[in-house]
Amino acid sequence: MAVVKKEFGKNSKGELAHLYEITNAAGMKAIVTDFGATLHSLYVPDKDGQLRDVVWGYDTVKEYEIDNGPFFGATVGRIANRVGGAMVTINGVDYQMPVNERTNCLHSGPECYHVRMWDTEILENAVKFSILSPDGDQGLPGNFNVSVIYTLTEDNGLKITYDGISDKDTYVSMTNHSYFNLNGEKSDSILEHELWVDADAFTRVSNEMISTGEILDVTGTAMDFRTPKAIGRDINNEEEPLMIGGGYDHNWVINEHAAEKAIVKITSAESGIAMEVFTDYPGIQIYTGNFLCDKPGKRGRIYPNRSGVAFETQQFPDAMHHENFPSALVKAGEKFHTETEYKFSVK
Repeated sequence: MAVVKKEFGKNSKGELAHLYEITNAAGMKAIVTDFGATLHSLYVPDKDGQLRDVVWGYDTVKEYEIDNGPFFGATVGRIANRVGGAMVTINGVDYQMPVNERTNCLHSGPECYHVRMWDTEILENAVKFSILSPDGDQGLPGNFNVSVIYTLTEDNGLKITYDGISDKDTYVSMTNHSYFNLNGEKSDSILEHELWVDADAFTRVSNEMISTGEILDVTGTAMDFRTPKAIGRDINNEEEPLMIGGGYDHNWVINEHAAEKAIVKITSAESGIAMEVFTDYPGIQIYTGNFLCDKPGKRGRIYPNRSGVAFETQQFPDAMHHENFPSALVKAGEKFHTETEYKFSVK
């Protein structure tokens, strides 16, 4: 196991960013950067033993800073997903968040953790990124000290660990926003990937993609992945969730599980690569890249719609406005901790 540090270029503030390559004995390689605590590349062996980069991204810091509307590889926080009305209330006080999607706040606003330089510590088989999110950042209360650790395991897992503590009560639901395509960078579609999700229900959204508070059964709908099926099989069905989201872009309610039990499995027959997702969060947003709109990416690639799929483990979206959802409130002095792992094998 080794970590190699390389220069990645400067951002608009003249700050020098770096890439950190973590490699295990099997040859799998994760490349992360201190700009945005971002997952830049993830090389996974296929059925023939050849490495494929299975996540979308950019070649330069400038692109991550200026052009990363899709949040490729980004660490998202303090609050991932959408906050209705861009407003939260804590202890009777209203806090205005940035408005960046209609009248709402998406991923805590446009200038958050994914476009900031993070402090870095190289560990034996991991890289730790840390940052101070000051009181009032994103409109939220509390000085929030947070770290993200990327660990590459010897059994081909990429584990992402989040830790934080605030000196005031605040809301936290952090995630990683990587887009996966198990066929690698030459592929234009994830619709043939076979997907299984351990969820009997999902959270309904309004026409503005804001949680209504309703938890709906997946039975008999296109949202049911309890039996593995191709992502594209039902994606164009004329059902309310798909019509609103332009495809899949919803939060599934994970069935009761232990953190060591997979809650998602996705496989590709073409590459033979399978990926399982493990988490201690109660929800997972699965987004099929419905609006990538031919975004330019790494090594001259163009990313068409539905060419990558994101698995964003999280608290339920807009949880602060729905008492029936698990709470995303972190009390002052209380430790925030969560883990997500993407684990790879050959089918």
